Amino acid sequence: MAFSDRLVAAWYAPRLTPLTAALLPLSLLFRAIAAIRRWVYQAGIAQSASLAVPVVVVGSILAGGVGKTPLTRALAAALARAAWRPGIVSRGYGGSNVVPRVVTPGDDPAAVGDEPLLLAADAFPVWIGRDRVAAARALLAAHPECDVILADDGLQHYALRREFEIAVIDDARGFGNARMLPAGPLREPRSRLDRVDALVRLTTGEEALPAGDSGRETAMTYEPLPWRNLTQEDAIADAAAWRAGVLHAVAGIGNPARFFALVRRLGFNPVCHPFPDHYRYARADLVFPDATAILMTEKDAVKCAGFADTRCWYLPVRARIDPALVARVERTIRGRQAP
Repeated sequence: MAFSDRLVAAWYAPRLTPLTAALLPLSLLFRAIAAIRRWVYQAGIAQSASLAVPVVVVGSILAGGVGKTPLTRALAAALARAAWRPGIVSRGYGGSNVVPRVVTPGDDPAAVGDEPLLLAADAFPVWIGRDRVAAARALLAAHPECDVILADDGLQHYALRREFEIAVIDDARGFGNARMLPAGPLREPRSRLDRVDALVRLTTGEEALPAGDSGRETAMTYEPLPWRNLTQEDAIADAAAWRAGVLHAVAGIGNPARFFALVRRLGFNPVCHPFPDHYRYARADLVFPDATAILMTEKDAVKCAGFADTRCWYLPVRARIDPALVARVERTIRGRQAP
């Protein structure tokens, strides 16, 4: 097991492990640095930059995949249906993009990150950069028609002033051991959630979304869409053949178990192959001679498209969010636009 996998498993273990215990001194240091960064902006020593349009931040106090990007995609689509023209900024995995750059669907995921590629697939302007303020300004210069900026995974980027903050947590995993990085999964203390405008809980999909609740806490579920083949756009999945054959499922996301559980809920019994989040696949990772089909997430598909064969399929999912959340966001950003 890779060290990153061991570490994540230790974060969500029922009790402190020798590995996480050894990392506690570093967690205390991380907590202090995070507190100082927040205080510097709260005290006005450093100034958050304002943009010409309102900013909505989608993020989490938890490291790893908890549903931030699916929520950003769903919120952008909902705002577009309401006649807003959103643009999206992100850091890009690894933060190697010092100079802001646009993301297009044909870009190399190793260069721009897999989440920005997913965002760009929806035809909204997407720009990435280590400096989110510079990325947002570059986006607005290139797309002056945009009237709202969504900052994907931007909760801790205090240099960018925001009108509305949304934090996401995964109900299935919770807060793990509730320790700060690197001994636990927390980027900031749990008390940070008291100051966000909306708290969205990613549920298993079996709970109903609240209807018309104007409170700050709401739910989000994943709705699976039809399977898509990586090499043949018009191919139709043969579920009966899959159930009779051998299925292999791969997932290189923050919580692979969630994807595997979804595949099982759809009536399949896959051989599961979890990989670390942001894993860079190679052709050898998909060599399964006995496979009737190889199933993966959309996030994995953008990295496997170059060497996938006809047995490779991915499952797009759409985040279902509470309309009341969208209405609250709209009221806030409309107020920001008022003269």
